Amino acid sequence: MAILDIFRRKQSVITKDDVRKAIETLKKYKDGKQNLEQKIIENEQWWKMQHWELIRKKNASENDPEPVTAYLFNTVANKHADAMDNFPDPVILPREESDIPESESLTDIIPVIMEKNNFEETYSNAWWYKLKHGFVVYGVFWNPDLENGLGDIDIRYIDALNIYWEPGIRNIQDSRNIFVVTLVDTDLLEQQYPFLKGSLQGNKVIDVKQYIYDDTIDTANKCLVVDWYYRKNIDGKPILHLTKFVDEIVLESTEDDEQLSQTGLYDHGMYPFDIDVLFPEEGTCYGFGYVDIVRNPQMYIDKLDQIISRNALMAGKKRFFIKDNGGVNEKEFADWSKDLIHVEGSVNQDSIREFQVNPLHPYIIQHRKEKIEEMKEISGNRDFSQGGVTGGVTAASAIIALQEAGNKLSRDMIKASYRTYRKIIEKCIELIRQFYDVERKFRIEGPDGALRFIAYSNAKLKEQQLMPSYPGEEPKYRKPVFDVKIKAQKANPYSQAIQNELAKELYSAGFFNPQLAPQALIALEMMHFEGKEQIIKRIAENGSLHNQMMQMKQTMDKMAAIIQSLTGRNLGVNPEQIKQMAGGM
Repeated sequence: MAILDIFRRKQSVITKDDVRKAIETLKKYKDGKQNLEQKIIENEQWWKMQHWELIRKKNASENDPEPVTAYLFNTVANKHADAMDNFPDPVILPREESDIPESESLTDIIPVIMEKNNFEETYSNAWWYKLKHGFVVYGVFWNPDLENGLGDIDIRYIDALNIYWEPGIRNIQDSRNIFVVTLVDTDLLEQQYPFLKGSLQGNKVIDVKQYIYDDTIDTANKCLVVDWYYRKNIDGKPILHLTKFVDEIVLESTEDDEQLSQTGLYDHGMYPFDIDVLFPEEGTCYGFGYVDIVRNPQMYIDKLDQIISRNALMAGKKRFFIKDNGGVNEKEFADWSKDLIHVEGSVNQDSIREFQVNPLHPYIIQHRKEKIEEMKEISGNRDFSQGGVTGGVTAASAIIALQEAGNKLSRDMIKASYRTYRKIIEKCIELIRQFYDVERKFRIEGPDGALRFIAYSNAKLKEQQLMPSYPGEEPKYRKPVFDVKIKAQKANPYSQAIQNELAKELYSAGFFNPQLAPQALIALEMMHFEGKEQIIKRIAENGSLHNQMMQMKQTMDKMAAIIQSLTGRNLGVNPEQIKQMAGGM
């Protein structure tokens, strides 16, 4: 991350010896990641359907077919679609009543900040990475170059080949150090840091693993820049520091700044990284993904395809046994444009005979089908989850029910992703608390499409002094703390269809009849669905209005009876008049 304009450069506190020790630590971290890096590179080849380079035998014939079926691709693509159908939407909840206005403002502005970050694209790319490799690393930084130098939150995902942490930890926040490496053009680096001119020796510090690209990528004129994150304890509080270096030259360091040397890069004191894991592995902070799960059955499907294709090619090509000196002109026989073939003597089965390839046993074809079903089963990618159904199911509600029942795996992995998203939002709140000193304007679009504009700063997020309980008491401070709740944005059309069906069922059952409000409220208390609280509120309001209307009718009936007894005139009360008097209830 660019940290220019944060630090005021002076004589560096971090010496070359410190950098050399950091490089040695980085090399140890890299050695501990070798197997993971190799797996990531191979998984990328499987994802691109170029895995025959990995499974091809050394003695394989050049003429052997190498068919590729995209079942693995389809598995990952369907899981990605499930994730994007449930794109997260944060709701900020206060822990104290006095913080309600601030929580409502944060609920409004954080989605705007995420949108300015183009987070939906980041989230999509991160999910591709997570499904392929089993985990993805998010980074939540403060970028002082955004907003024309005013600075703003910068969220992105980081390629696991470019970040290194302490081997054997379960939580990335427990790592002693974290290194992020980036290849930067040498000339651009010298423009940014003029004191580097003529001093770069091309030392790459470490050999960073690279993917197998179709393009040729030249790294000759690039230097490896290392962002070294580490923590120190000051007065019992962990302080996060960042040192940026190339070769053994320090470019920037928070320890060089008089203020940041005591407070650290971020006030929250955490590493600006979170790992979203798909399927966890014990003893590590990363996991494995769908490519790891289904690439073995995918390999056997393609190998069986190879056998079947080879047999089809052999059976489809006519070949013959021809006896030496059998009297058949071989050139004319092989030339299918010739109408006549010259022979010497008589031609019989001893002279020439067709070579026939036996068809494969049916169990080979059946075994391939079973492997395909196995792949669907272990990945939870059944037909109904993709929109297809079997067994004569045609009713829309039944199809939706099957799809929702089959999506429990997707719902589980999406909820796990929401936990990481909650951590991202919590870091965003802390960065707003630290850096939003200048008031900013936000355009907020309401549920009804109405636009409003609000101004926001971190003034009410800072520590607030509490009133003393008695004279002479030491001042106490409180910091507003919030809880983050994540919900889906209802992008899934099947979820929307279920909500629509539920609304029609509630209407048909009379839940919205004000006279049945007490019974409807009892039934709703036993039900669980999205938006239940709003429906309970509306039904309770309608029930209260109906009760008020009935009480008004009874009062007016009594008044009419009294007037009739006094005057002898019948003043019947019209219910429509009561509704008008009650404001159109």
